Amino acid sequence: MKKYWEIIADHLSADGWSWGMTTAIDPDAGRIFIVDAHRANSGERFIIHSNEPLTAFLELEEQLRRAAVPHGD
Repeated sequence: MKKYWEIIADHLSADGWSWGMTTAIDPDAGRIFIVDAHRANSGERFIIHSNEPLTAFLELEEQLRRAAVPHGD
């Protein structure tokens, strides 16, 4: 059974995003997950840091939604 963050990652790929995830160690917070999504043809790139992968992917989804909404001048 897929984890929820893996389902989000599959949707990113299906929508044309390249993505990756890595971890780092923060001396204060412990392990940090770093999620990156980008589109080469548009130059868009998003990088999210979180304490767990699901939270990182949910925040990434939210950032992509906000970026997709046209803003009025």
